[in-house]
Parts: sequence; structure tokens; C-alpha cells
Amino acid sequence: MNEIPTVTVGIGPLGIAEVVAVARGGAPVELGAEALDEIRRSRAIVDALADDPVPHYGISTGFGALATTHIPLERRTQLQLGLIRSHAAGSGPEVEREVVRALMLLRLSTLATGRTGVQESTARAYAALLNAGITPVVREYGSLGCSGDLAPLAHCALACLGEGEVRDATGTLMPAGEALAAAGIEPVTLREKEGLALINGTDGMLGQLALAITDLTALLQVADVTAAMSVEGLLGTDDVFAADLQDLRPQPGQADSAANLRAVFAGSGIRDSHRDPAACTRVQDAYSLRCTPQVHGGARDTLAHARLVADRELRSAVDNPVITLDGRVESNGNFHGAPVAYVLDFLAIPLADVASMSERRTDRFLDRARSNGLPPFLADDPGVDSGHMIAQYTQAAIVSELKRLAVPASVDSIPSSAMQEDHVSMGWSAARKLRRAIDGLRRVLAIEMLTAARGIAMRAPLTPSPATGAVVDLLRAAGWPGPGGDRYLAPEIEIAVDLIASGQVLTEVAVVTGELR
Repeated sequence: MNEIPTVTVGIGPLGIAEVVAVARGGAPVELGAEALDEIRRSRAIVDALADDPVPHYGISTGFGALATTHIPLERRTQLQLGLIRSHAAGSGPEVEREVVRALMLLRLSTLATGRTGVQESTARAYAALLNAGITPVVREYGSLGCSGDLAPLAHCALACLGEGEVRDATGTLMPAGEALAAAGIEPVTLREKEGLALINGTDGMLGQLALAITDLTALLQVADVTAAMSVEGLLGTDDVFAADLQDLRPQPGQADSAANLRAVFAGSGIRDSHRDPAACTRVQDAYSLRCTPQVHGGARDTLAHARLVADRELRSAVDNPVITLDGRVESNGNFHGAPVAYVLDFLAIPLADVASMSERRTDRFLDRARSNGLPPFLADDPGVDSGHMIAQYTQAAIVSELKRLAVPASVDSIPSSAMQEDHVSMGWSAARKLRRAIDGLRRVLAIEMLTAARGIAMRAPLTPSPATGAVVDLLRAAGWPGPGGDRYLAPEIEIAVDLIASGQVLTEVAVVTGELR
């Protein structure tokens, strides 16, 4: 078995792939030597300011609306501890393990820049929790996406103090103190400035954006595959995907989608069966077939913009106050989540549209007036059997939900902290609904794939393209029995969902086509 490479957290940015490797793949982390030097240097600056009679926010003062309250030296440890305890006020279902690991890694990345003033022991504790597989319990609700993802990050900080609840590497729920003791990790004792440094970040929404970008990159390739299967099974044409036609509108995502469609479609015996104009009287395919590159391409270009924003945010050191390179301690507003919130919302729009187009292609298979010779609902014995009728209902229900999830969270704002925090981003909420939307898109595409595979099989003895045929074979190998009488359909849908989620669909297609764009 290959050992998972260690991710080094330094003063420079992490890449999206590194975030996913730690969050989802369990890759170990280590702090770089240069990062440790910067952490020590900035901590010395905070220590020097601790006795300064001039108030410094977060070092010798309260927080938020209490920023003008001076805190005596002997009470500052209590101040930091109280900040974390009081801000760990989340509620609702537990957030997924991969999301919590992503936000912890990204907070550690900001600590490693040396712009936050934390103790070296605090940064090492975050790395130790990640490496031990200890995951703090973070709740669904609590972040407004401004002053950072306060409640989610506070729950993580609380675990480093040996308080609150965590799940260990086996997923067992237990008190944080017990988990840290079992792993040989010393709980952190916070000093001046550290409470703020652990919770003033966009790490929750950014971590979810990194995961979403990874998932959507693959899902848009899957969408090209399922679309090609549908066009083929519906006796559509691939002529409209020709490169010279796409070049007339030089949108990069459109060109990539069309190239994928051509590659997946290549060598189709089904397509060859209706190339003769005398045998095919249709002039044009419906928009849900013909305009696939335009819609899938627009989604790709939106995703490219989101990746640009994510890469910039990964290069950021988000905290308030920050230790500047020349040693100043300055308040700022970089914790506001607007840049990330906007693209989280933006991604939900094309995602819903890609799913909507997929549902329309699926529906065409089920209508004998539009399916070009296939039986109603792809039923084995129409009238007795219902075929895929209700599978399309499931798609329609999901698509309707995706349209609601496309309504932006970032246009909302609820003032908090006695009007000190009077405009917030709601970026965490945007991230949460995007995760739900991604799951919905995956299920919509799975139903299209299953329906198209059934339609293609019903075209026998005509043969599909090598790539679409590989997908049909993959489904059969996973337990899909192919066309036939009515049967319990939900498990077959889950087979398709799992094949997409695991990456097996793209792997099988790539054997034929090479890596898709």
C-alpha cells in the first residue's frame, strides 16, 4: 500500500488538492521550519505588547462591542478561555468530518504565516489533532460568515483546550479531554491574542469551497458523459459538437465540453445507423441535446472563476488584528467572507441549470413522441410496467430543490454584536447549501446515466460508442441487470450514484478516450 504523502504547512499557500488530501484523504501534516520561525517571531511581538499601557485589541481589551474594555493582565487567560467557550455556541446536526478537517487545516495554514501571534504550542496542537484523526464536533448553525466562521472555529479551538466533544479516528464520540489524553496531546493554555487568532477566519466556507471545486470538476465531466449517452440513445447527432462550430463562440468551457462530447461519442454504431439523410428526417435536435456544450461550458467557466477566488483566499492570512510584516498590530476587515460567499452562491446557479438540462434529456427517453422509437417510459411491457417513470419524478424533485438552493445566501445580512458587526456575508450558509446541491446534481446525473444506459441497451443490436459502452458495462458489472420488467429501482439508482461518486465512471471512460477536459 502506498503511503499518503505528508502535507507541509508553511508560510505560503496550500493548494486545493492538498486541502482535499488532508480533509478527505487523511493525509498527515507537518509545520515547515520557516513557518515555525515566523510563529515564534510574531509571538514575541504580542508578548512585548502585553504590558503596554496603550490598549491593543484582543491583547489587552475585550472583543467585538466590548473592544474598549481594558482587561487586567491577571485575567487575560480567563478572557481567552471565555471567548472560546462562549463562541462555541453552534447548534443542529454535526458537520461532516471532511469539512471540519478542512477548516482546521486552513486555520493552521493562517497560523503558520506568522501573522496571528499564536504560541508555537498552539499551532502544533492543531497539527497533532489532524494527525491523530481527532475531529471536533461542529454544529450546522452558528456562523454568519463575518468576523470569521466564529462558532465552527470556536468548537475546534475548544477541543484543543481539552473541552467539548470530538470524534476519534474510529468515529467514536467522546469528551475532547479523553481523546487528547489517549493520543498523548497536551491541551493548550491560551495566552493574549490567541482566542481571536483561532476563530477569526473564513476557513469553514473556504474549506467547503475547495471540496466543492474538486467535486464539481469531476461532476461536470460526468455530465458530459451522461449527456453523450443521452444524445446517442435518443438518436441525436454529434455534428453540432464539431470544433469549428464551437470556435465561432470562443468560450473556453464550451470548447472543453464539446471536445469531451466528441470523444465520448466517437465510434458509435448507433450514430452511424442514422447518418443517411434519407433515413433521418429530423433537421435539429432539441436544445437539451444540441446546447449541451453551451450550458456545461458556462458552468465550467463559472467554476474557473470560483477556483481563482479560492486560490487567492488560500494565499491569504485572515485574522483580526494581524501582525504585519513590519511588526505592527493592526485591526482590519479581512475576515468578512463576501468574496468567498459570492462564488459559493454563484456555483449553485449553473449547478442547478446543468441538473435541469439533465432532467430534460432523461424525460425525452420516457416520452414515446420524443424518444425516436423507444417504448413509453422504457418499460418492458408498457401499461403493465412503469419503467423509469418515477425515476424521472425523483430527478424532477431534486431539480426543484436545486432551484431553491440556487437562491443566494450572500444577499442576506443580520446585524449582530450590538451593531458592531452590522453587515455579514452568510458565506457559511452559502457553503452548506452548495454541499447539498452537489449531492443533488450527482443523483440527477446518476438517474440520467441509468436511463440512458437502458435506452442504449434497447437499441440493440445497434452498438454504442466504445466509451458509452464502457459505462453500460460498468453498470452491469456493479449489479445493474439491464432492461426488463419492473423491479425495485432505488438500489439501481444508488449503484449509479456510487459509481459516479467513486470516480469509476470517469476512470472507465478515460481508458477509451484519455483524460477528459
